[in-house]
Amino acid sequence: LLIVDYFKDKDYEAVPAVLCYNHGLFAWGRVAPDAVHNAVVLDVVATLAARCEMINPQVKPAPQDLQDKHYYRKHGANAYNGQRNK
Repeated sequence: LLIVDYFKDKDYEAVPAVLCYNHGLFAWGRVAPDAVHNAVVLDVVATLAARCEMINPQVKPAPQDLQDKHYYRKHGANAYNGQRNK
Protein backbone atom coordinates (compact mmCIF):
# COMPACT_ATOMS: atom_id res chain seq x y z
CA LEU A 1 0.00 0.00 0.00
CA LEU A 2 2.89 2.38 0.68
CA ILE A 3 4.21 1.90 -2.86
CA VAL A 4 0.77 2.46 -4.40
CA ASP A 5 0.29 5.55 -2.28
CA TYR A 6 3.73 6.92 -3.19
CA PHE A 7 3.16 6.49 -6.93
CA LYS A 8 -0.44 7.75 -7.02
CA ASP A 9 0.62 11.14 -8.42
CA LYS A 10 3.74 9.95 -10.27
CA ASP A 11 4.36 8.25 -13.60
CA TYR A 12 4.75 4.64 -12.43
CA GLU A 13 5.35 3.47 -16.00
CA ALA A 14 8.34 5.81 -16.37
CA VAL A 15 9.73 4.64 -13.02
CA PRO A 16 8.88 0.91 -13.00
CA ALA A 17 10.76 -0.08 -9.84
CA VAL A 18 11.46 1.09 -6.32
CA LEU A 19 13.87 0.25 -3.50
CA CYS A 20 12.19 -0.19 -0.13
CA TYR A 21 14.01 0.42 3.14
CA ASN A 22 14.74 -2.80 5.05
CA HIS A 23 13.22 -4.89 2.29
CA GLY A 24 14.64 -4.73 -1.21
CA LEU A 25 13.25 -3.88 -4.58
CA PHE A 26 9.84 -4.08 -6.16
CA ALA A 27 9.48 -3.90 -9.92
CA TRP A 28 6.59 -4.08 -12.36
CA GLY A 29 5.86 -4.14 -16.06
CA ARG A 30 3.14 -4.94 -18.59
CA VAL A 31 4.19 -8.60 -18.56
CA ALA A 32 6.35 -10.64 -16.19
CA PRO A 33 9.54 -10.49 -18.34
CA ASP A 34 9.29 -6.67 -18.32
CA ALA A 35 9.12 -6.68 -14.52
CA VAL A 36 12.16 -8.98 -14.33
CA HIS A 37 14.07 -6.71 -16.72
CA ASN A 38 13.19 -3.66 -14.62
CA ALA A 39 14.32 -5.46 -11.46
CA VAL A 40 17.67 -6.32 -13.02
CA VAL A 41 18.18 -2.75 -14.25
CA LEU A 42 17.43 -1.36 -10.78
CA ASP A 43 19.78 -3.88 -9.19
CA VAL A 44 22.63 -2.92 -11.55
CA VAL A 45 22.06 0.82 -11.06
CA ALA A 46 21.93 0.39 -7.27
CA THR A 47 25.16 -1.62 -7.37
CA LEU A 48 26.86 1.12 -9.42
CA ALA A 49 25.63 3.80 -7.00
CA ALA A 50 26.88 1.84 -3.98
CA ARG A 51 30.29 1.32 -5.57
CA CYS A 52 30.48 5.00 -6.48
CA GLU A 53 29.83 5.94 -2.84
CA MET A 54 32.47 3.42 -1.69
CA ILE A 55 35.02 5.01 -4.01
CA ASN A 56 34.04 8.55 -3.07
CA PRO A 57 31.90 8.93 0.06
CA GLN A 58 31.60 12.67 -0.71
CA VAL A 59 29.95 12.09 -4.10
CA LYS A 60 27.04 14.42 -4.83
CA PRO A 61 23.99 13.81 -7.04
CA ALA A 62 24.17 15.04 -10.61
CA PRO A 63 22.82 18.59 -11.00
CA GLN A 64 19.04 18.70 -11.45
CA ASP A 65 19.29 20.14 -14.96
CA LEU A 66 21.39 17.15 -16.06
CA GLN A 67 18.99 14.72 -14.41
CA ASP A 68 16.07 16.44 -16.14
CA LYS A 69 17.85 16.38 -19.51
CA HIS A 70 18.25 12.61 -19.37
CA TYR A 71 14.79 11.97 -17.92
CA TYR A 72 12.94 14.14 -20.45
CA ARG A 73 15.04 12.81 -23.33
CA LYS A 74 13.25 9.52 -22.74
CA HIS A 75 9.95 10.64 -21.20
CA GLY A 76 9.36 14.22 -22.40
CA ALA A 77 7.19 15.60 -25.18
CA ASN A 78 10.11 15.42 -27.65
CA ALA A 79 11.45 12.07 -26.41
CA TYR A 80 13.98 10.21 -28.50
CA ASN A 81 16.14 7.15 -27.94
CA GLY A 82 19.46 9.01 -27.78
CA GLN A 83 20.25 8.54 -31.47
CA ARG A 84 19.84 11.59 -33.65
CA ASN A 85 18.89 11.12 -37.28
CA LYS A 86 21.48 12.43 -39.72
